[in-house]
Amino acid sequence: MANTILVGAQWGDEGKGKIIDVLTEEADVVVRTQGGNNAGHTVFIGSQKYILHLVPSGILRPNKTCVIGNGVVIDPISLVEELDGLIRLGVAIDGQLFVSETAHLVFPYHRMLDEQREVLKGKNKIGTTKRGIGPAYGDKAARTGIRMVDLANPKRFATLLEQRIEEHNGVLRALGAPPLSFEEVHAAYRAAGDRLKPFIVNTVFLLHDAMRRGANILFEGAQGTFLDIDHGTYPFVTSSNTTAGGACTGSGIPPNRVDRVVGVVKAYTTRVGEGPLLTENAEIADLLHGMGREFGATTGRPRRCGWFDAVATRHAALVNGLDELTVTNLDGLDTIESIKVAVAYRVGDTQYDHVPSDVEVLSQCEPVYREFPGWRAPTNQVRNWQQLPAPARSYLEAIAELTGAKLTIVSVGPSREQTIFL
Repeated sequence: MANTILVGAQWGDEGKGKIIDVLTEEADVVVRTQGGNNAGHTVFIGSQKYILHLVPSGILRPNKTCVIGNGVVIDPISLVEELDGLIRLGVAIDGQLFVSETAHLVFPYHRMLDEQREVLKGKNKIGTTKRGIGPAYGDKAARTGIRMVDLANPKRFATLLEQRIEEHNGVLRALGAPPLSFEEVHAAYRAAGDRLKPFIVNTVFLLHDAMRRGANILFEGAQGTFLDIDHGTYPFVTSSNTTAGGACTGSGIPPNRVDRVVGVVKAYTTRVGEGPLLTENAEIADLLHGMGREFGATTGRPRRCGWFDAVATRHAALVNGLDELTVTNLDGLDTIESIKVAVAYRVGDTQYDHVPSDVEVLSQCEPVYREFPGWRAPTNQVRNWQQLPAPARSYLEAIAELTGAKLTIVSVGPSREQTIFL
């Protein structure tokens, strides 16, 4: 398989968890490189449903090395809970999971700041998960964060945590929130730190050693391109680099060791949270929600849904350098008679073939659509390309051409078996 970066080419929730699980069959190492427990990857193995937030999806296959890289921000208590849940389901953890010693930590004051900032923004809120991810990355950028290597050093951790809680309590009081107890936070995090200490290593050297041995590495992206802090629909974004470049900085693997970049898109478009979604369509949302689909794995919130946006995915292909395209959830469109695809944006007399950087301009745009006939037939039992209805093949070929990447995988359901390889 070689070294592969897998990224979401929309606003996240593209079904990356399943595709990572499928690609892991040929990988030796799976690395999560950014984000925190604000992300959720859902994987079905048989009738068992797994929801992962911090642990790479590769953990669901035996004898795979899984790494939480330095670019991730980690809530230690949440990570321990996730590990305990996997163990209860019979998933092997010991000897397979490694956590970067330089990954930054998320604390209760980060979550409280996240929530208070959203309240203060009122109607201009971003729609965060309130998991404290943004404030944790803020401390990292300000060089005041606490890292896993600090958590593993009890004396240093206590000193740093006491300083940070004292500082943040002043801010929390000013915002009208209750102050935190150092003793309570310290006790909970020390217990989590003791549990996680065996997993904490220098993952940069671990990954480079794996490469020297000829291992195939799969870099697991969280969220999606248009939630990238630099390239997304700012300010309605997350606080990390969700694009392909983030896989390098978030793991310590240089770009010249990456062999291919695979982008994942849904056959339509969704996003969670606030911000522009030009192809949003209430009829599609009602259809998909009525099927029990498109609810956030982390928050349970119903996702906003719309037609496929080829302008956005073409933009994502450029930013990420997509070599290949994977399309998921094709079966979600099985009952639709006529399917639209946005091929350009227009505001007044101006037409855009790319996503405007100014979110106010973007919000004023209207999509220019091209229509395709639906196939009005179930696809969830299809296992090869030729068995797909002709209109479905034409639709997939068109969105791949509009995106500018080679179509290699089509998913027609959540299970491993519901996958078509081209």
